[in-house]
Amino acid sequence: MEQDTKGQQRPPILLYTDGASSGNPGPGGYGVVLKCGGYVKEMSGGFSLTTNNRMELLAVIKGLEAINWDNAEVHVWSDSSYVVNAINKGWLENWQRRGFAKVKNPDLWMRLSPLLRRHRVAFHWIKGHAGHPENERCDALAVASGAGAVAAGQQLLPDPGYSPEQ
Repeated sequence: MEQDTKGQQRPPILLYTDGASSGNPGPGGYGVVLKCGGYVKEMSGGFSLTTNNRMELLAVIKGLEAINWDNAEVHVWSDSSYVVNAINKGWLENWQRRGFAKVKNPDLWMRLSPLLRRHRVAFHWIKGHAGHPENERCDALAVASGAGAVAAGQQLLPDPGYSPEQ
């Protein structure tokens, strides 16, 4: 456990994320489960037109943005090879050096980058739809916030960063 500026112990944060899109592009959503000590927080949101990869990435961003202190130890669990490999294989660093030229979803990668500097983040891949409780919960949140919301007659806004050229 780490100590905050007042000497209090802070446990690691477990951040579970998932994104979903019905059609690619199509209505989509993200789901997040944050766990820290005995505290659990769930978040989700959706858009009328987006992609699965954008929602996978946005889930991580929303989870990291929800952390209320700096230099947190965070373990991100995602079933997105796209997201996990971009971090663990150094793709994001290469994209940054090239100014995000010819990279899909540059707006979200640029939004994620400072969050990764703000905390000590480790990314872990988890197999999706394999019965892991937090991953399944994230999936349910993501689907309900995207395609599920549209099917229920809710009006969702399009993802402001999505463009068909991506």
